[in-house]
Amino acid sequence: MSVDLISESRCFDGKLGFYRHFSSSCNGEMRFAIYQPPQASHDSVPILYFLSGLTCTEENFMAKAGAQRLAAKYGLMLVVPDTSPRQTGIPGEDDDWDFGTGAGFYVDATVEPWASHYRMYSYVVDELPAVIAENFPVLPDKQSIFGHSMGGHGALVCAMRNPQKYKSVSAFAPIAAPMRCPWGQKAFSGYLGEDQEAWRAYDASELVKQVGYHSLILIDQGTADKFLAEQLLTDVFDQACREANQPLTLRYQQGYDHSYYFIASFIEDHIRHHAIALIEV
Repeated sequence: MSVDLISESRCFDGKLGFYRHFSSSCNGEMRFAIYQPPQASHDSVPILYFLSGLTCTEENFMAKAGAQRLAAKYGLMLVVPDTSPRQTGIPGEDDDWDFGTGAGFYVDATVEPWASHYRMYSYVVDELPAVIAENFPVLPDKQSIFGHSMGGHGALVCAMRNPQKYKSVSAFAPIAAPMRCPWGQKAFSGYLGEDQEAWRAYDASELVKQVGYHSLILIDQGTADKFLAEQLLTDVFDQACREANQPLTLRYQQGYDHSYYFIASFIEDHIRHHAIALIEV
């Protein structure tokens, strides 16, 4: 499971690198970004995964969120995968911005032709952690996950389905009930088919009632987010957590939208949320 370095830059006395490798899960090249804090030069460190949203790549979070300074402060390895396979040759994969390229939705597709490449759930949960553990100085038993929008959906799903693998989870403006929103319905029907029972395994509002999570979930949501009412449905997840007695800190941030300005404004709280779970702070 070798990786090829594309580029590397010094950042807050650590290293920010962009890599590519062959993915068996996605049957093709995948890319990821990784920030190695200064502590990683002499010790193995915990890992924090960030899953990005629709149309993003492995670059957006690293360029815009301002997370490296905080990862250096707490000694956390930051890992950001791309949001989908690319250039697979599947007809129509580039036709829509909310399906196909840049929109893998962190599911394992079961419908052809997508099933042959679009297996982002297995990539994030199983393959990528193995690649990171083999190539970088990390503590594989200390990892957490968070994300934004489509990636917030992915982080919640990955954490709840694999509580033993993730010490903590949080999200910025997640697609919190994808079975009930246009983005989720389009993605799930395309990747998983029309049997909605199969969709439940990738819906955070369904999963929290079925399995819950072992610790507090943190979510920040902007009140000026134009996607809130139709696509994100944060209130549905909130109600599901109440019904399941799942500890949740849901903060509605007045006047904030769906952008990386929103993420950058509250990134420190999220990094600290995960640092508390991963290390003694």
